[in-house]
Amino acid sequence: MTEKTSKRKRLAAILTEAVLILLLAADLFVGNYLVSFALERSSASGSAVAPEPETSAETNAAVVSSAGKIGEKTAAWLETAVREDVEIMSNDGLRLVGDVFPAAGESHRWVIAVHGYTGRRQHMYAYAAYYAEQGYNVLTPDLRAHGESEGRYIGMGWLDRKDILKWIGLIVERDSAAEIVLHGVSMGGGAVMMTAGEDLPENVVAVVDDCGYTSVWDVFSDELEYLFHLPDFPFLYIGSGIAKLRAGYTFGEASALEQVKKAEVPILFMHGSQDNFVHTEMVYELYAACPTEKELFLAEGAGHGQALYLDPEAYFDCVFSFLER
Repeated sequence: MTEKTSKRKRLAAILTEAVLILLLAADLFVGNYLVSFALERSSASGSAVAPEPETSAETNAAVVSSAGKIGEKTAAWLETAVREDVEIMSNDGLRLVGDVFPAAGESHRWVIAVHGYTGRRQHMYAYAAYYAEQGYNVLTPDLRAHGESEGRYIGMGWLDRKDILKWIGLIVERDSAAEIVLHGVSMGGGAVMMTAGEDLPENVVAVVDDCGYTSVWDVFSDELEYLFHLPDFPFLYIGSGIAKLRAGYTFGEASALEQVKKAEVPILFMHGSQDNFVHTEMVYELYAACPTEKELFLAEGAGHGQALYLDPEAYFDCVFSFLER
């Protein structure tokens, strides 16, 4: 081998190594950016990540009309409802806050109403009003890194499941005979399903999931393609590892699907048939995986989070008939 050939090979090796280092640095940068974008409290935005709905003009008109009526109903309830400020401390030292709306009469029925991604407890007041009308005590928490609760990183349901266990404990301390329903919407649906796979006290009698996802990996995979036109490999894998270091969990372990398989309480699965954000197909996987008493309510024509607003009477007729059983 000539000296000239040897120099060329060394140069090629150096250039290859430099390119690999640059690619790795770029991958790490993108993965870190994804975690900041999706999970940090200051930068996450629910409206920024949702695709344009694929619902019909007729559906949209019905949703707008119902939303106005539901808003009036909720406002009227809030005028007379008693509200108590409550708080708990999470296992990792975060102050989490919520509201308790005691039932108008004596009741051991409770619901914990859990909001979605970048939402807050007030977004669940509309659901709370229907439960209160049926004699339920209502607890509406701000999830970690949302509303008035502390926290830097969004739990995507996985960290929240442990916090919900704390909220359950608060209710049981207050009412040892409590019969508790967990009702969550979107990320809140994911959170209550993930909670269902934990060791729950007998006080928890049912779970209502409204448009929750199978796993954080699945929903982030969809978003990675939709928002950035990037493949799972290597970006989602790197982002998942960085999430473990920064937020304390990987995208894959945060699985409602795996938690549902371990559930011992009845679960009502609700979803819109035209959900192109948390794709409707996910609810069929979740329903099939559930080993307990279960029911599937599909709101025909509804998009993400629209099931209540498309037909509130049908929605809560289903909820309460399921809970009565």
